[in-house]
Amino acid sequence: MLSTENMILFLCILSIIAFLYASVGHGGASGYLALMTLFSFSHVFMKPTALLLNLFVSAIAFYFYYKEGYFNRKLFLYFAIASIPMAYLGGTIALDPKIYKYILGVFLIIAVLKMLNVFNTSKNIEKTQDVVLWQGLLVGAIIGFFSGLIGIGGGIILTPVILLFNWGKIKESAAVSALFIWVNSASGLIGQVNSGAVLTKQSFIFVAIALIGGLAGGYYGSKILKPKRLKQVLAFVLITASIKLFLV
Repeated sequence: MLSTENMILFLCILSIIAFLYASVGHGGASGYLALMTLFSFSHVFMKPTALLLNLFVSAIAFYFYYKEGYFNRKLFLYFAIASIPMAYLGGTIALDPKIYKYILGVFLIIAVLKMLNVFNTSKNIEKTQDVVLWQGLLVGAIIGFFSGLIGIGGGIILTPVILLFNWGKIKESAAVSALFIWVNSASGLIGQVNSGAVLTKQSFIFVAIALIGGLAGGYYGSKILKPKRLKQVLAFVLITASIKLFLV
């Protein structure tokens, strides 16, 4: 259990992370996992809680981006068809804590690279090309499996992939990723619960706090701008968490 002061600090940062991720069409699981790692939560608690938070924050993000007309249904379906069953499969697999930490560390590094715009996600793509069905299925299956395995929705990886291959513009990728995250989080969470994972009252308290940041972030990202400075702060948090995962 955290002290009162640490819990207040944790909840404040949690809301900021939800704001940041929702603003770019994500649920924030990688950020929540990093934060819970820094505050020494049990990995057994972390995975289902991160997916639960993802369900609510990504739903909010999708609503705002969908309302603005950025959702590409075909692009989403090509990735989601294979990702949903693979996310469930990944969610049923229990990893050794050390292996879990290493895999999570790698994915957090990917998140840091994205936040620092290594993938050049700040630019809108003028020309896009259609994703081929087999490409969407393959990418969706791989991301879905690892999403369920480590407790994320996969948007932190899907968005840069879409942009790297010119399959969509930045806000289209945000809308597609938001719903992709939701379906993967739901599938992965069901797999974890069926394998014995338990959600506590504390998990739902975290949801209530994250919703505040998520609502503000979804509105801000879809209608106004993306917060560069908050990206830098989050990148620092993710780097710190990654180092801790590899060294502890």
